[in-house]
Amino acid sequence: MKPLLVLLIVFIISIIINKVAFGNYNFALSGRISLSAMLIFTAVGHFAFNKGMTLMIPDFIPFKAALIYLTGVIEILFAMALFFPAYRIPAGWLIIVFLLLLLPFNIYASIKHIDYQKATFDGSGIGYLWFRIPLQIVFILWTYFSTIKH
Repeated sequence: MKPLLVLLIVFIISIIINKVAFGNYNFALSGRISLSAMLIFTAVGHFAFNKGMTLMIPDFIPFKAALIYLTGVIEILFAMALFFPAYRIPAGWLIIVFLLLLLPFNIYASIKHIDYQKATFDGSGIGYLWFRIPLQIVFILWTYFSTIKH
């Protein structure tokens, strides 16, 4: 829920700033700015909640902590790439693939009732998926329309 709030709040602020500063509503640019802010926000979680996020990875996958740090770095790189015209579209496609690859881990975490912030097994559970899966679709569509089809 917090990433969605970051996305929407930064988008609204960016729209207002664009209108005041440049006289127009640059929805694609505002979409990229807010997507970038959301990616930075979620990347910080990879470092702040590394222990809990490692619980989201099934036991058969090695180097869990390193993988969580690596995905945090990848999110930061994606956030930066959105502002370079030559990298914007490839980054958009890679972000979409990344979001699709993360979905099974979110499903696994829900099934196991993982609360990644507390690093416990008393999280929301399977009901969370009724929110998380549509949210993932929103993030994918947001990425597509702000980076690829702008």
